[in-house]
Amino acid sequence: MFTGIVTDIGTVTTVESPGDTRVVVSTAYDTATVDLGASIACSGVCLTIVDKGPNWFAVDVSGETISRTATDQWTQGRQFNLERAMKLGDELGGHIVTGHVDGLGTVVAVSEEGGSHRVTIRAGADIAPFIAPKGSVTIDGVSLTVNTVRDVDGEVEFGLNIIPHTWAVTTLGTIHVEQSVNIEIDVLARYLQRMEHYRASAR
Repeated sequence: MFTGIVTDIGTVTTVESPGDTRVVVSTAYDTATVDLGASIACSGVCLTIVDKGPNWFAVDVSGETISRTATDQWTQGRQFNLERAMKLGDELGGHIVTGHVDGLGTVVAVSEEGGSHRVTIRAGADIAPFIAPKGSVTIDGVSLTVNTVRDVDGEVEFGLNIIPHTWAVTTLGTIHVEQSVNIEIDVLARYLQRMEHYRASAR
């Protein structure tokens, strides 16, 4: 479990495909304090550390994961928003994040507003019911608040305000139009949708 508060930006240094795709990531984390088998979120994707050394770790990424995550995410030189798994007693600074990607979005606009940046993302009908103004959403592993929502041709466009700190310490600072991003909906929205579906089917 995670909170969507990024604590490092890692860089993919090696990508190998002996079976599953093995990805080696450089990091500023003290990897002596990271256990093999521990979970780590890589731009919103929960993965297991299978090898490590000073300032690097390796994860295995299945074909299923690759097919359901952002285009070109698993390539050499790609930067990841990193977050180590939450420990009992840690401050919940963002919101509850599972590290399971629910769908993909496409950036349709980026503009500066004061010192912050406004980012608009378009997502499909599978994501649309779970996006609400003032609700939480995770974009590439970053916990954010939805500012605006607009339904367009069965899809959804939603606006996010990225404050200067978040812009500076996450990969969102390099986000651009037409970029593919990982979306995780708020876990509470997921359960509310299930409850509504169950209630409707029971009538």
